[in-house]
Amino acid sequence: MTKTYFVSDLHLLAGHSDGDRALAEIRQVAGHADVVVLGGDIFDFRWASTLTMEEAARQAVEYLRRLTGQFPGCQFHYVLGNHDYHRQFLGRLGELADGTPNLAWHRFHWRMGPNVFLHGDVMRRRMNAQRLARSRSRWLDQRQRGALRSGLYEMIVAAGLHRPIPPLVHRKRKVARRILAYLGQIGHGPEQGVRHVYFGHTHRQLGAFHYRGITFHNGGAAIKGLKYRIVRVESA
Repeated sequence: MTKTYFVSDLHLLAGHSDGDRALAEIRQVAGHADVVVLGGDIFDFRWASTLTMEEAARQAVEYLRRLTGQFPGCQFHYVLGNHDYHRQFLGRLGELADGTPNLAWHRFHWRMGPNVFLHGDVMRRRMNAQRLARSRSRWLDQRQRGALRSGLYEMIVAAGLHRPIPPLVHRKRKVARRILAYLGQIGHGPEQGVRHVYFGHTHRQLGAFHYRGITFHNGGAAIKGLKYRIVRVESA
C-alpha cells in the first residue's frame, strides 16, 4: 500500500500562520512517505505583507525546492488553493515542476484511485468547473493586504476571535453536500468510484465524515489558535 499524506492551509508567509511548526512535521512524514499532497493555501500571498509579491513568490518556490530536494523518494503533488493562486507563483511553480521529477502541480484537483484531493473553495453554492475557474482568475493578480490590515488581522488572531468562525460558517453536512455536487459536475463522484475526498479551505478539522457514499477529510489550518493535523490517506 502506498503511504500517502494530505496537508493544506499552512498559510506560510502570513503573520498569522503557524506553518513553520507544520513544516517540521511535513519533513518527518516525507521521510517515510511515498506521496505527499499539498492541498492549497500552503502559501498566502494576500497576507504576505512584509514582502513584495516577487519576493514572496520566490521564497515560496525556494521552500518547495528544498523540500523536494531533501526527499527525492517522495512524490509531491501540489493542488492549488485560492490564496496561493497568484500569477507570479504559478509561473515559477510550473518551471520548478518541469525540472523536478518528484513534483507535480494541479490547478483544481487531483485524483488517485478512489481518492480526490482538492482545496475546498469549490464549496460555494452551484459551483462548477467554469465558475471555479472564473473565481480563481480573480486571485491571479490579487493585491497584497497592507501592513495596517495585516496588523489588525493578527490582533484578531492573537485575541482568539477567529476561532468560533469555521464551525459556525462551515457546517459539515452543508460543506459535504456542496463538494459532492461539484464532484458530480466534473465527473468524479461516487458513481465514478470516488470514496474519499481530502480538502482544505474551511479551516475546520473533519475526521472521516460520511455523506452519501463519500468519506470527507480535512486537517484544519496551521493558523495560530486553530486545530491542525497532517491527514493519512486511508485507501491509497
